[in-house]
Amino acid sequence: MTLAIQNRLLEHLRPQAGGAVVADVRIGLGYTAVRLESGHAGVAWTPQSDAPCCTHFQQAGTLAVRPAGDLLEFLADEKSGLARAVGLATANALLAALPQPPTSKEEVISSLDITPGDRVAMVGYFGPIVGQLRKIGCQLDIIELNPHPGETITPEQGREALAACSVAILTGTSLINGTCDGLLAVLGSPRAAVLLGPSSPLCPSVFKGTGVTHVAGSRVRDAEAVLRVVSEGGGTMLMKRYLAFETVLTD
Repeated sequence: MTLAIQNRLLEHLRPQAGGAVVADVRIGLGYTAVRLESGHAGVAWTPQSDAPCCTHFQQAGTLAVRPAGDLLEFLADEKSGLARAVGLATANALLAALPQPPTSKEEVISSLDITPGDRVAMVGYFGPIVGQLRKIGCQLDIIELNPHPGETITPEQGREALAACSVAILTGTSLINGTCDGLLAVLGSPRAAVLLGPSSPLCPSVFKGTGVTHVAGSRVRDAEAVLRVVSEGGGTMLMKRYLAFETVLTD
């Protein structure tokens, strides 16, 4: 497993972590959330746990009141997707505390001006976007780790689609399940490549030279509400009223 993007984000944020302290961590069924003592918070998708017992995270009970830099280091953990989720949520909380890069609140897929002549490769099933793209009439290849016959294709089949597409839509959860570098390695030269989803870190400099042209992620507007939703097993649809969805360009 290679974690180049995660390590680039880690290197970028280590100096920024400074004296930041973690106030609260919630590892929910759908998402993980980290809130800093400053009040800034970040979220990341929670991967399925393969723990052999009822303890899913060995450092549970020790995360709050630790330096944010400690949890940030989990981002480069090569063995645990759950650790990477905590690290990415911490990274997103730290990014929220920094001066914001220029962002757009325009819906990112609409901004790409996709036409029937485009070939779109989508990694991860984004239901509302699938419907939007099918109305346009472009060629659409949906790549899933657990494919549904007749609707999605396997990662092996997706290599050709990613190499040939004119637009790529990549899930931000690839930073958590460890597939992001592999996806970027087989990506051809699309005119647009979007890293999409609430987990996606709004840090354009980290993605320069990777082929990613847009990062469409989220900022937490109401930390307490997001932590409550996460703790009670909620996901994107229940959190969205407490998030601001924004897009940054990497060039």
